[in-house]
Amino acid sequence: MENKKPFDILFVEDEDALRENYVRYLKRHFRNVYEAEDGEKAYKIYKEKKPHILIIDINIPKINGLELLRKIREYDHTTKAIMLTAQSGNNDLLEAVSLKLTKYLIKPVTRDELKGALNLAVDELSNFDVLSKKILFLKDQFSWDYNSRELFQNNEPIILTNKERKILSLILSNISKTFTYDEIIYYVWADDNDEDKSDALKTIIKNLRKKLPYDTIVNVYGSGYKIEIT
Repeated sequence: MENKKPFDILFVEDEDALRENYVRYLKRHFRNVYEAEDGEKAYKIYKEKKPHILIIDINIPKINGLELLRKIREYDHTTKAIMLTAQSGNNDLLEAVSLKLTKYLIKPVTRDELKGALNLAVDELSNFDVLSKKILFLKDQFSWDYNSRELFQNNEPIILTNKERKILSLILSNISKTFTYDEIIYYVWADDNDEDKSDALKTIIKNLRKKLPYDTIVNVYGSGYKIEIT
């Protein structure tokens, strides 16, 4: 049996039977497969799960496929996107291409055609580095740029003090880890060991929480702090 590829897919299609058929096929070949029948649900899943590959039908309810991908591309130019459509209209095609598609497929799509498009997406993910910005997406339209060490909401920068930036950089460097109080204090005040910095740390964390979505920084009792992004 073929090993599953270590990538996650979001499949967006409003025709139930067609979606179920595709999802069943995809689950045999990929690690996780998420599904949605409309654009609003798809966008919510995208923000929560951060799939590597999107397969989106253009004609879906609530938010159509082009609008959905346009929203995603405001922040994210690295997730691979395959667009499905029942029409071959030039306007849709031109706009879809501008949204950095891996492939544009005309329905009905055969499994061989879908497999070919997925192979392209997997090849891009496996063999090419994206050298632009490395972005972590948080809740409520917040994002963190690892390269510039900047926090944004709706693409607008949030002003941080130097110590707030250092703490946020540290705890966002490994979102699965709880950083101890001592680790954070040493990282921020390495050259200043004259007095206890516990109260200063609490104050900075309190101020940082006001600049972030609710419950982004979690206090692990008796241990330290960690990030909760969903």
